[in-house]
Amino acid sequence: MSDATQENTKVQRSQVGLVVSNKMDKTVTVRLERRVKHALYGKYLTRNTKVHAHDADNDCNEGDTVRIVECRPLSKSKSWQVVEVVERAQ
Repeated sequence: MSDATQENTKVQRSQVGLVVSNKMDKTVTVRLERRVKHALYGKYLTRNTKVHAHDADNDCNEGDTVRIVECRPLSKSKSWQVVEVVERAQ
């Protein structure tokens, strides 16, 4: 009966990345950077991943820094959604 008293809240994955393309309708391409340590030499390397994110208002421009969260698959390649624009491009 203790399961009924616990609240089921799902933790959403969020990332901050840079918009590299906004040429699609309601979709932006976001570059996510991560730093990984080399197994042998110990040097930190920068690795990039590009994901498509849903931008319902077509609000983002190239160079903007945005926060995206994971969501249900919206298309074949879109499983992220733009939550906010952290910083506008100059």
